[in-house]
Amino acid sequence: MPRRGQIVPTPDAAPRATPAAFIRAILAAYRGQGRDPAPALARAQIDPAGLAGPGAGVTAAQLEAMAGRAMRELDDEALGWFSRRLPWGSYGLLARGSLTAPDIHTALRRWFRHHALLTDDVSLALEAEGTEARVHLRENQPLGGDADMREFCHVTLLRNAIGFSSWLADSRIALTEAWFPYPAPDHAGAYDLLFGCPTRFGAVDAGVAFDARYLALPVRRDEAAMREMLRNALPLIVLRYKRDRLLLRRAQALLATRPELLANAEALAGALNLSVRSLHRQLAREGTSLQTLKDEARKAEAIRLLDRSNRPVKQIAAQTGFANERSFARAFRGWTGVSPAAWRLGERADKSNEY
Repeated sequence: MPRRGQIVPTPDAAPRATPAAFIRAILAAYRGQGRDPAPALARAQIDPAGLAGPGAGVTAAQLEAMAGRAMRELDDEALGWFSRRLPWGSYGLLARGSLTAPDIHTALRRWFRHHALLTDDVSLALEAEGTEARVHLRENQPLGGDADMREFCHVTLLRNAIGFSSWLADSRIALTEAWFPYPAPDHAGAYDLLFGCPTRFGAVDAGVAFDARYLALPVRRDEAAMREMLRNALPLIVLRYKRDRLLLRRAQALLATRPELLANAEALAGALNLSVRSLHRQLAREGTSLQTLKDEARKAEAIRLLDRSNRPVKQIAAQTGFANERSFARAFRGWTGVSPAAWRLGERADKSNEY
């Protein structure tokens, strides 16, 4: 995994939405080695007097500057979390070890296995059951020197694992849940930005969950891409990928199984952990639109109800999100070339053979 012990929020975050606790954790790493953090703070333009208090925060760029310098000066990519230092370049070795994996499932398992060679202070494991995959982070002994350092370790390791996997697949891996073994911090609201999903605290271990289909995505990067990425790895790891190769399928599945979402873009976007604007933008990148997906889902549901039920056409129109029977009939004729009543009687236009 490339660089390394650094977490910043997404571009949608407020300018100082990165918790100051992460900077305090880096300062603890300096103290652990008896080093002066003042030059690093100055370079990052961070006033140490502003790091206290429940609402204290820094910008993403400030954390990047601070952590990057600290890892080099302390020669520890783990920034004091573990019982031994992880010299500069350690996580780059993990990244290279996963590069030749055929898919994300194999890449993650390799990454976790190789991470155990660097330290046994924590254990990382991948579980996949049914439609859900879960990454678990467990402590084998106390981490770091204080609560800030422990939190920074948990957040960083999980975001790095998912971020690097996203880079390998050239696809965002959208998380559905995150959990942590410590009480909710004062800055718990920042976790929505850090992970983009609901977060719970006080769990048995730390971890994240996501759609298991991401594990089947192929690794799309090569050695040349790896060399280029390692020159400036942080943005590729800490920022959410713009492209989600499963978004289209996830949206289609939701619309097929939850017809109530057909008439509510906000609810659909919320179920995908996106804003409506982000949903429209990402679907456009995939060459489609929300309206197209809705039309496809409405058509499939309408045909299912016409073929397998005796419900009046007016009821089917309402169930598929149309304001009235007339607008439904007009749309249905555009999809199939025949009216809903004619379809129910077994009539099929040539156009319907496309579906």
